[in-house]
Amino acid sequence: MTNTAASPMSTATSSSGRSAGKSVSFAAELQSMMFSLGDARRPLHETAVLVEDVVHTQLINLLQQAAEVSQLRGARVISAEDLLFLMRKDKKKLRRLLKYMFFRDYKSKIVKGIDEDDLLEDKLSGSNNANKRQKIAQDFLNSIDQTGELLAMFEDDEVDEVKQERMERAERQTRIMDSAQYAEFCESRQLSFSKKASKFRDWLDCSSMEIKPNVVAMEILAYLAYETVAQLVDLALLVRQDMVTKAGDPFSHAISATFIQYHNSAEGSSMKSYPESPETTPPPTPTAPSSGSQHSGKTTAGSLGNGSAGQDLTKTKQRKRKKSTAACGVEAHSDAIQPCHIREAVRRYGHKIGPLSPFTSAYRRNGMAFLAC
Repeated sequence: MTNTAASPMSTATSSSGRSAGKSVSFAAELQSMMFSLGDARRPLHETAVLVEDVVHTQLINLLQQAAEVSQLRGARVISAEDLLFLMRKDKKKLRRLLKYMFFRDYKSKIVKGIDEDDLLEDKLSGSNNANKRQKIAQDFLNSIDQTGELLAMFEDDEVDEVKQERMERAERQTRIMDSAQYAEFCESRQLSFSKKASKFRDWLDCSSMEIKPNVVAMEILAYLAYETVAQLVDLALLVRQDMVTKAGDPFSHAISATFIQYHNSAEGSSMKSYPESPETTPPPTPTAPSSGSQHSGKTTAGSLGNGSAGQDLTKTKQRKRKKSTAACGVEAHSDAIQPCHIREAVRRYGHKIGPLSPFTSAYRRNGMAFLAC
């Protein structure tokens, strides 16, 4: 899609980074979200920051394209129709979004105090008076659907395999939890971007846009942001599993060069941080004692004694260093998702041919694959 008119997004918002929303951060919330989606109980802060940057970049690009679509149809705001138009080619994710919009209407009715019997009657009679979001989606898809496959999604009750897999993973994750860990896990599962709407709007820097998203569009963007985090965790777990070397695996040599580069650089930085450790310092070259020395035996014994004391001191320092490192929560071999796993997942997802190519987005622009749509 090309447009020669002026960009509907303000120049203050960049597609590759944050501007005014840079001071707003969801890193702490993302750590809890990642834990509820399958990461370790204490996800790495640097991984959460990287995930936040990826999600923010994806949403900014999505907002730019939605603003262009809105401008082409002469609208003054970014609405749900613009986002549905961008997602029209990925049927599975569009079906997932339609279910989300249906449950948002359902929740609104529950909050207003409508009985469940009335909800079933409205659904059977096809009444859309209270189905605000569902009616918007149905009317718009009806206007662009020429084959009927888009409207058929409203009556499709197919089981979502991705959601089912996440639920099974969460069930396996909770088997080894105690009551305190399970309570923390339940609180983490309730987190979302939509519950912090004001902060989410500031994070996207919506105030600097010429064409701003309306309330329903912000709900969809918050949903897509959470789905992007979930998909990043899904793919990162696959990458982490793929990076484990298995004995007799003929494909173990096919590890990505990108992963090896980041993995080696991480190991190099960790080894540079401790230049005096025994692993990084080569042993001293032994020197033969002089034959003319009358006290050669005593000198050798003394040097050996000092060397053993030095080794004991080094081992003591090493043990203290390991204890302090563990106390800080930074473990060399942690089960948490590493930043290199996220980078490799994004690289594979954007690649047209590869083990994650079936998960690649159906909608591309300028070579960038959207995780959310």
